[in-house]
Amino acid sequence: MDGDAVYHAAPPEMLLVAPLDVFVAVFHRPSGITHLLTAPAPEILDVLRPGGATLAAAMQTLETRFGLADADPQALQARLDELVAAGLVYVA
Repeated sequence: MDGDAVYHAAPPEMLLVAPLDVFVAVFHRPSGITHLLTAPAPEILDVLRPGGATLAAAMQTLETRFGLADADPQALQARLDELVAAGLVYVA
Protein backbone atom coordinates (compact mmCIF):
# COMPACT_ATOMS: atom_id res chain seq x y z
CA MET A 1 0.00 0.00 0.00
CA ASP A 2 0.91 3.63 -0.44
CA GLY A 3 2.70 5.10 2.59
CA ASP A 4 0.15 7.92 2.68
CA ALA A 5 -2.84 5.57 2.67
CA VAL A 6 -5.16 6.01 5.63
CA TYR A 7 -6.45 2.81 7.23
CA HIS A 8 -9.83 2.83 8.97
CA ALA A 9 -11.42 0.22 11.17
CA ALA A 10 -14.83 -0.87 9.95
CA PRO A 11 -17.57 1.23 11.55
CA PRO A 12 -18.75 -0.12 14.92
CA GLU A 13 -22.27 -0.76 13.60
CA MET A 14 -20.77 -3.27 11.13
CA LEU A 15 -19.07 -5.30 13.88
CA LEU A 16 -20.15 -7.26 16.91
CA VAL A 17 -17.15 -7.73 19.21
CA ALA A 18 -16.87 -10.19 22.11
CA PRO A 19 -13.70 -10.91 24.15
CA LEU A 20 -13.12 -14.65 24.60
CA ASP A 21 -10.13 -15.29 26.86
CA VAL A 22 -7.05 -14.74 24.62
CA PHE A 23 -9.22 -14.28 21.53
CA VAL A 24 -11.54 -11.51 20.43
CA ALA A 25 -14.47 -12.71 18.34
CA VAL A 26 -15.48 -10.16 15.72
CA PHE A 27 -18.67 -10.80 13.78
CA HIS A 28 -18.59 -8.82 10.52
CA ARG A 29 -22.27 -8.18 9.85
CA PRO A 30 -22.00 -7.45 6.09
CA SER A 31 -20.25 -10.75 5.32
CA GLY A 32 -21.78 -12.86 8.09
CA ILE A 33 -18.29 -14.09 9.02
CA THR A 34 -16.97 -14.34 12.57
CA HIS A 35 -13.24 -13.74 12.90
CA LEU A 36 -11.23 -14.92 15.92
CA LEU A 37 -8.49 -12.38 16.49
CA THR A 38 -5.46 -12.46 18.76
CA ALA A 39 -2.93 -9.78 19.57
CA PRO A 40 -2.02 -7.54 17.88
CA ALA A 41 -5.11 -7.45 15.62
CA PRO A 42 -7.59 -6.09 18.23
CA GLU A 43 -5.05 -3.49 19.29
CA ILE A 44 -4.55 -2.41 15.68
CA LEU A 45 -8.31 -2.03 15.22
CA ASP A 46 -8.41 0.17 18.35
CA VAL A 47 -5.62 2.38 17.02
CA LEU A 48 -7.53 2.91 13.78
CA ARG A 49 -10.64 4.19 15.61
CA PRO A 50 -11.79 6.93 15.25
CA GLY A 51 -10.55 8.69 12.17
CA GLY A 52 -8.05 6.14 10.89
CA ALA A 53 -4.28 6.33 10.64
CA THR A 54 -1.45 5.99 8.17
CA LEU A 55 0.98 3.12 8.61
CA ALA A 56 3.51 5.49 10.23
CA ALA A 57 0.94 7.00 12.60
CA ALA A 58 -0.41 3.58 13.60
CA MET A 59 3.15 2.37 14.20
CA GLN A 60 3.93 5.38 16.39
CA THR A 61 0.74 4.97 18.43
CA LEU A 62 1.35 1.25 18.95
CA GLU A 63 4.99 1.92 19.95
CA THR A 64 3.91 4.56 22.47
CA ARG A 65 0.89 2.71 23.85
CA PHE A 66 2.65 -0.64 24.29
CA GLY A 67 6.26 0.47 24.81
CA LEU A 68 7.53 -1.34 21.73
CA ALA A 69 11.24 -0.77 21.18
CA ASP A 70 11.74 -2.79 18.00
CA ALA A 71 8.44 -2.52 16.15
CA ASP A 72 8.58 -3.75 12.55
CA PRO A 73 6.68 -1.65 9.97
CA GLN A 74 6.64 -4.60 7.54
CA ALA A 75 4.94 -6.78 10.15
CA LEU A 76 2.35 -4.07 10.80
CA GLN A 77 1.78 -3.71 7.05
CA ALA A 78 1.21 -7.47 6.81
CA ARG A 79 -1.34 -7.38 9.67
CA LEU A 80 -3.11 -4.38 8.08
CA ASP A 81 -3.26 -6.22 4.75
CA GLU A 82 -4.83 -9.23 6.51
CA LEU A 83 -7.41 -7.03 8.24
CA VAL A 84 -8.23 -5.34 4.92
CA ALA A 85 -8.68 -8.75 3.26
CA ALA A 86 -11.01 -9.79 6.09
CA GLY A 87 -13.12 -6.66 5.64
CA LEU A 88 -12.38 -5.39 9.15
CA VAL A 89 -10.26 -2.49 7.88
CA TYR A 90 -10.58 -0.37 4.77
CA VAL A 91 -8.23 2.05 3.05
CA ALA A 92 -9.22 5.55 2.02
